[in-house]
Parts: sequence; structure tokens; C-alpha cells
Amino acid sequence: MNTASLQGVGMTSPRTRERLIQRLRQQGIRNEQVLDVMRHTPRHIFLDEALAHRAYEDCALPIGYEQTLSQPYIVARMTELLLEGGALDKVLEIGTGSGYQTAVLAQLVPRVFTIERIRPLQEKARRRLAAMSLRNVQFRYADGNLGWPGEAPFDAIISTAAPASIPAAFYEQLKMGGRVVTPVGERQQELQVVTRTENGLQVNSVEPVRFVPLKSGVC
Repeated sequence: MNTASLQGVGMTSPRTRERLIQRLRQQGIRNEQVLDVMRHTPRHIFLDEALAHRAYEDCALPIGYEQTLSQPYIVARMTELLLEGGALDKVLEIGTGSGYQTAVLAQLVPRVFTIERIRPLQEKARRRLAAMSLRNVQFRYADGNLGWPGEAPFDAIISTAAPASIPAAFYEQLKMGGRVVTPVGERQQELQVVTRTENGLQVNSVEPVRFVPLKSGVC
């Protein structure tokens, strides 16, 4: 897929963005496609103006409603893990949030389906992706724990919020051979990759993480 035409790239110098990419390399990110997309995606447009100057720091930042824009390393790592499962056509994202992870995915996967339970966040994310001319994303306002049954099955599912345990709907809506990449846990969380195989579920723990919890309902 061709990288979309991006707006707002003039706010930061190429040197600032390249420093972020070098930090990601130093932390072990190896997928060149992921690095290139993150180099060219204007992270500052996914933040309120007061925090935009911090957009290319490798840290999580608040976006309101007790939610955060994930640390760039985590976005890169989860995307890299998702792509390691093989070619993807259709991915489900649980937790649109600011839309940043969505935008990264949309430049790497032909079809992205994303669910958000907080209406104002969804509306902002929709406008941002439209401004970037990313038209291969479908949005749903719903409880992410339920997935998106009407569009299943998916090649992969990624969650940007942590369930206490992975919802059954994720497995049920996953193709055979597909993978879920998600943080799991409450006080102590770990990033997991769960692959659906003919012999059941294969679970791999990757590293400790800290995410907002995956909540039920909508607001």
C-alpha cells in the first residue's frame, strides 16, 4: 500500500523525527516498514496543541477522558508483532483513542476496522484520519470487549487497552492462524501475542507494559 499524503509534517524538523526513529532502533525495533511509516506520520496532530511540542518524545501522553496516546516504542513494537504473523488484509483494532495507532496500521494493512467506546475521541480520530486521506479505515462506536461480529473473521486483532483476561470474542472473531496482540492484566500487565492454531491457542508473553484498562460499555 502506498503511504498516504500526510498533513502537518512541517511542525517538526526531519532531524527531530529521525532522532525518534534512532531511539526505536536502539530499543530493538527492526521492521523497516514500521519505522518508515512512523517516521512520516505526524504524531503531533494526534495531541492537543498544548502537548504537541512533546509529540516526538518516546513517552505516553494524555488525550483526555483518562486515556493516553501510547509511547512510540509500544506502537512500533505492537505493530511489528502484528506483522510478524504474515501478510495481513483485515485487522481489527480495539480502542481507537487518538487514532495514531490506527493511522500507522492504515498505512501497512489494506483494511482496518477500529472500535472506540468514547464518542468524542472517535470523532476526533475520524477527522484526523480524513485529513491524512486515509480512507481504508472503518469506525465503530461500541464496547470493544464484543469485537465486531459483523465483519469477522479478522487476520489479526490489536488492543490498545488492557483486559484482565482476553475476551472470548477476540478468539471467536480471529481466522485460523491469526494472532491477537494485546496487553493483559490489571495491576501487573504483560504484552502477549496469542495465535489461533489447529491445536488451540498459543500464548507468548513479550514484555511488561502499562496500559489503561479495557472497560465495558460506551460513553
